[in-house]
Amino acid sequence: MNGILIINKEKNYTSRDIVNIIGKILGTKKIGHTGTLDPIATGVLVLCIGKSLKLVELLTNHDKEYIATLKLGIETDTLDITGTILKKEEVSKISKEEVEKVLKTFIGKIEQEVPKYSAIKVNGKKLYDYARKGEEVVLPKRKIEIYDLQLISMVNDEIKIKCHVSKGTYIRSLIRDIGHALNTYATMIELERTKLGKFNLQDAYSIKDIENSNYKLLSPLEVLDLPKITVDKTLEKKVKNGQVLPSFFKSNMAFILNEEGDLLSIYQSKDKELVKPYRMF
Repeated sequence: MNGILIINKEKNYTSRDIVNIIGKILGTKKIGHTGTLDPIATGVLVLCIGKSLKLVELLTNHDKEYIATLKLGIETDTLDITGTILKKEEVSKISKEEVEKVLKTFIGKIEQEVPKYSAIKVNGKKLYDYARKGEEVVLPKRKIEIYDLQLISMVNDEIKIKCHVSKGTYIRSLIRDIGHALNTYATMIELERTKLGKFNLQDAYSIKDIENSNYKLLSPLEVLDLPKITVDKTLEKKVKNGQVLPSFFKSNMAFILNEEGDLLSIYQSKDKELVKPYRMF
């Protein structure tokens, strides 16, 4: 079994839980996901199955869209409502205009401190391992990009926002920073990933759909917007052997198909004159 499967993850499951559940239903261990969602989060989770596992890196690089709800006046150790409250205060009246003004300041390329409860490694050890043992560690920062932030609604101390962000963005950290910019604290209480790359909730299946065989596996050709190059029998043999070849396409990366339309590989530019295999199928 090979292909890409779009799941609408339910709350209180880890991404690994979903991989295990779907793998068991489909009877395969060759399955993985392309971007972790916290247990509190719901929404689009892209799974790669069989040979499509070779696409995980490419699909992980896609930008993402979320609907997030934050609560003002509290900050927790996990930066979401499941954590232990570290800071709490009464929130003075904040206007819709103030919130919109603050949201605009985050749009663009920024540096973000990752949450201490995350799987990022420092000195070969995951941050959440340090956090669970109460060990102090300098939290790394990473450069990300916020493409858009929109205020959806605001009711008392709860704010709902729409976020379009680059890979590597932690919405929990973004919410913490929004709280600080509003001169208070903030923590995430709900999160839904509505889009990952070209996939959205309308493309996604529930666990029950998979149990009832109500799903469609997508092929690599359907999920990546790469040129499709057809090669003759002579070149097909060289491609199957994974040879570095004189450049025969203009883009940085392309699907290579045989005359029968079968996907052989993804090739990428090595330099201006040569191309090399990126992934073999």
